[in-house]
Amino acid sequence: MSTRPRVLLADDHPGVVRALSRLLSFECDVVGTVEDGSEVANAAARLQPVVVVLDVNLPNVNGLDACREIRRNNPRARVIVISAMIDDAITKEAQSAGASSFVDKSAMGEQLLLAIKQAWTEAT
Repeated sequence: MSTRPRVLLADDHPGVVRALSRLLSFECDVVGTVEDGSEVANAAARLQPVVVVLDVNLPNVNGLDACREIRRNNPRARVIVISAMIDDAITKEAQSAGASSFVDKSAMGEQLLLAIKQAWTEAT
């Protein structure tokens, strides 16, 4: 078993993906990135990440619907939903979609790493 969580990143902003990849590379294995919500579930099935970091606002299939599909097809995978829009309705919908946690993009650094570590611990 790996000593580092395998993470799939899903965000449609290349700058966010680059920044997250750099940030996470110190403590995680980023196994792939996708920019489109319709690609996330297939990438998760193919790459078998333990944690999927998933933006709410993705093109074609929104992040919450993608979260539901990931959880349906791979119940062991943990999904962390990220968004710049934080409100109770989105947080509750993310939880009902099967997300392990919800992280505000504006405060992502250490908060995201903690959420990944917690999700990885739950999954292993």
